[in-house]
Amino acid sequence: MSAVAQPLDAPATRSMADALRMLAIDAVEAAKSGHPGMPLGMAEIAVALWDRHLKHNPGNPAWPDRDRFVLSNGHGSMLLYGLLHLSGYDLPIDELKRFRQLHSKTPGHPEVGVTPGVETTTGPLGQGLANGVGMALAEALLAREFNRAGHRIVDHRTYVFVGDGCLMEGISHEAASLAGTLKLDKLTVLYDDNGISIDGHVAQWFADDTPARFAAYGWHVVREVDGHDVDAVDRALHAARATGRPTLICCRTVIGQGAPSKAGTHDVHGAPLGADEVERTRRALGWAHPPFEIPDGIRANFDASARGAAAEAEWRARFDAYRRHYPVEAAEFERRVEGRLPAQWQDTVRALLRDADRAAESIATRKASQQAIAALARSLPELLGGSADLTGSNLTDWRGAVDVRADRSENGGGLRGGNYVHYGVREFGMSAVMNGIALHRGYLPFGGTFLTFSDYARNALRMAALMKTRSIFVFTHDSIGLGEDGPTHQAVEHAASLRLIPGLDVWRPCDTVETAQAWIGAVERDGPSCLLLSRQNLRFVTRSAEQIAAIARGGYVLRDWPDETSSAPSEQPARIVLIATGSEVSLALDAIAPLAAAGIVARVVSMPSTTAFDRQPRAWRDAVLPPGVQRVAIEAGVRAFWRQYVGLDGGVVGIDTFGESAPAVALFEHFRLNTEAVVDEACRVADRTRQARG
Repeated sequence: MSAVAQPLDAPATRSMADALRMLAIDAVEAAKSGHPGMPLGMAEIAVALWDRHLKHNPGNPAWPDRDRFVLSNGHGSMLLYGLLHLSGYDLPIDELKRFRQLHSKTPGHPEVGVTPGVETTTGPLGQGLANGVGMALAEALLAREFNRAGHRIVDHRTYVFVGDGCLMEGISHEAASLAGTLKLDKLTVLYDDNGISIDGHVAQWFADDTPARFAAYGWHVVREVDGHDVDAVDRALHAARATGRPTLICCRTVIGQGAPSKAGTHDVHGAPLGADEVERTRRALGWAHPPFEIPDGIRANFDASARGAAAEAEWRARFDAYRRHYPVEAAEFERRVEGRLPAQWQDTVRALLRDADRAAESIATRKASQQAIAALARSLPELLGGSADLTGSNLTDWRGAVDVRADRSENGGGLRGGNYVHYGVREFGMSAVMNGIALHRGYLPFGGTFLTFSDYARNALRMAALMKTRSIFVFTHDSIGLGEDGPTHQAVEHAASLRLIPGLDVWRPCDTVETAQAWIGAVERDGPSCLLLSRQNLRFVTRSAEQIAAIARGGYVLRDWPDETSSAPSEQPARIVLIATGSEVSLALDAIAPLAAAGIVARVVSMPSTTAFDRQPRAWRDAVLPPGVQRVAIEAGVRAFWRQYVGLDGGVVGIDTFGESAPAVALFEHFRLNTEAVVDEACRVADRTRQARG
């Protein structure tokens, strides 16, 4: 049975489009909030795609070989909710009536994991397009890796709806350029070219020749398609299937199509139509049904449950045949799309930590990261690495990595496969593409750049946290320790700001062993992680087996104060806890002896991940940071973040200005990020405590 329906006649397709329009109008009106203009304008485009082309199964939204659909212009979310409801997904009409309400399955913008059938969270414009590029890239690589002659178990397409806003955002350039270079021929983007954004007619601020722009990227472009003609859109979608390139279909539409007085204006973009205009629209469309009521005949035309189940059943029969011929590959494919780690994963963990500890190397943590990647890659074929044009600096490649490239031979097409993506100077695009790869499933993406350039990618990092994607962001050159490149490249506020993003794990390891554990934590986590790594060499620290195990908790006692049980309380010296991360752990260790000479015993706590530490039980946190004992935090970054750990009476050694251009050693002395400063701050805090106690 075909995965798509046989084409219906014009009256039937018109009624389907009008049903989508009215569901959007009614839901926005009920919520007194929303964006009706795009759903009204793209209704025929949606019918053409979802009824005649999209391969999906409403009964199983996670079917691995389904087509992916991304609504990059996510403000038009009611279009997608209408499609999901009418197609047969578990999205009842009562949820559409609760559009934009607390805990509904129809939030203001589509959210993956909230609404069945939603593939990615969209709303920040342009990122959905980049997510779609990631999904198409994952499909192409999986097909290359797992398909065999006569056995195509990976064979699906990615479709993306975009609007003017998506194409104005700079990330659209980054993602589309990469997609064209890689010849992602199963990626089709449908552009809602209505010439309107919130502020009005875009010609005043967006006069790009969009078709020429995408043609320059190497895309196949279909120009001037009537977006209100289902058959015309259908023909363009058919033409996109045999181009050997990604396709942009430029659909001329009228925003708010069907609304008599507001169509074609920015008034319909982001506000309810209002009761009077709703009634006029009903009359103009000839829609005689009450709000949220869809006739059974229209529902039957939309319902994709039977053909979706048949399409999946046909695929599963093909997969069973594949399994009989290639049982090892079939098992590996299932493991990876389900996101399970290999059976021998704990052996990999033990070996990685053991080897890092035995080597006892004093090297940069970016180098320690590269060593960890090489070890992990032997056990995790799903690792898909990359860098934003800084491979030699980020050290995100490894021996055996194969570059992902398009086949540019005379008769070639598509990708040659590989496991390392050169993203070019596209930090934002890289991060959003990685999120798309992770959402597609089958690969565990990681990508690198300098920590200071995380600012370029920040919204994609936030989206990764919101979506809980398994994306690993490798940020090297983590402080003024990078030296001569100066303040433009020296991270100061970045570690603190990343830690403030809910759901984002941040690791700043101090040596090879902590770096190995940071990688283990990132791989095991069902969510995104950032690894902040040094350019300069860092001292190796000796640990017990118990301490190595404790690294996973994010914060642990690295060096403890002496046992005081043998002396009377009056004879016990002042105690202080030094909390440090990354390159500053060595400063804390070096402060132990001079503090002891000053009558202060210090416990050194290494806290490579405040986010992991904060998740620990209260008993662990209190054991590491005993209540009532004064604390000093040391990090080559802004001081304010650490007040939550040291309190207002504690001390912080950090840097609250931008850096300077000079060798790293000179910079640490200039900004007093040294052992002397740690000792001075600890003595100041201890003296204030003594004075307070009389």
